[in-house]
Amino acid sequence: MKVLISGASVAGPVLAYWLDRYGVETTVVERTPALRHGLGGHAVDLFGHATDVVRQMGLWAEVADARTMIEKLTIERTGARPVHVDLGRLYAGMSDRHVEILRGELTRILSAATAHTSEYLFGDSITALADDGAGVDVTFEHSAPRRYDVVIGADGMHSTVRRLAFGPEEPVRRHLGGYLAVYSTPDLFGLGNEMLTHQSVNRLAATYGVRQTGQARAAFMFRTATELAYDHRDKDEQKRLLAREFGDYGWRVPQLLEHLEAADDFYFDAIAQITLDTWQRGRIGLVGDAGYCPAPAVGGGTSLAIATAYILAGELAANGPDGLRSYQAKVRQMVDRSRAIGPKVMGSIIPGGPAALRLLPWAASVVPKLPTPIQRFIWSQNAVGKALGSAPLPDYADLLSPRSPANPAQ
Repeated sequence: MKVLISGASVAGPVLAYWLDRYGVETTVVERTPALRHGLGGHAVDLFGHATDVVRQMGLWAEVADARTMIEKLTIERTGARPVHVDLGRLYAGMSDRHVEILRGELTRILSAATAHTSEYLFGDSITALADDGAGVDVTFEHSAPRRYDVVIGADGMHSTVRRLAFGPEEPVRRHLGGYLAVYSTPDLFGLGNEMLTHQSVNRLAATYGVRQTGQARAAFMFRTATELAYDHRDKDEQKRLLAREFGDYGWRVPQLLEHLEAADDFYFDAIAQITLDTWQRGRIGLVGDAGYCPAPAVGGGTSLAIATAYILAGELAANGPDGLRSYQAKVRQMVDRSRAIGPKVMGSIIPGGPAALRLLPWAASVVPKLPTPIQRFIWSQNAVGKALGSAPLPDYADLLSPRSPANPAQ
């Protein structure tokens, strides 16, 4: 079986890794000329099943070493005293199955694990798919056409595979009313292992240190009454939108915006969900944000992508192309519960009114001071944790190829 995977960020490399372990030939096509290692992207959290998959891949020690190590959070609001949060204690009390890591660092680690076992086509993209029931003929922007048994879109919320095989994005995108922007800056404020955040109703600005580069990251979130119209590939237009939204904000934002124009790792996107009910069409399937993005920054999408990519690999190895159907059945509960989180979490990240603006910093400061068993109980009731643990993680050890190690490093 030959499988083409579109997208080399998170779900794509995880899927490629496990398919190779099961003896399946894989090709990964990625639009960007090369992966950004450790620079671009915001901090993401790995929870529950995602950490189990990373451990089974033998990558846990490397992922843990690359964690952000942000230990202090200061929350400021106009007219109020700063609130200080002990993030080190909060994360330690939260769970022993959690790590925060820069998305770029995670991508580097995952892609390196497949660099010598999968073929990578960088700087290329799929332009056409023709599924005749026995295979899929693929046309590329630059490479010669090829034929595969299965094609998987792991290419994010604005998936090319989804557009070609399932139709336009607009009918299946649910906007949750907010936007997220992230980019690198010099460490203007000597942050070290601290994150500084300023909250106001409907807007949030933050900056935190990046120990791997000696730089810092600027992050912005805001709500809008109506969805903004912009080209998701036009970074200059997106930078103008952000500058317009925060041009009058005050706090430390003017210094951060001074470095917006020069930022070459700028990320901007809507906090939105993909609401497809099916992630399979013939021999073409979707995984991660391409199929069921629960919304950036609010839905545990990175962990969901890792867990579901692992399941998809196992089902394809066990059942061939028919594994697309069994995969869909196995992950549906996890996906449905994850998609239910975003609208609720939005209010706890971007305060929607004066009451939330007062309450949220207080709650964030109190939880780390509680005894660890109480913190663990609170985390066990967390919607993200419940969603990711709502279905068991299957064991596909009997499918391992003889040339793969029987017991990967833990």
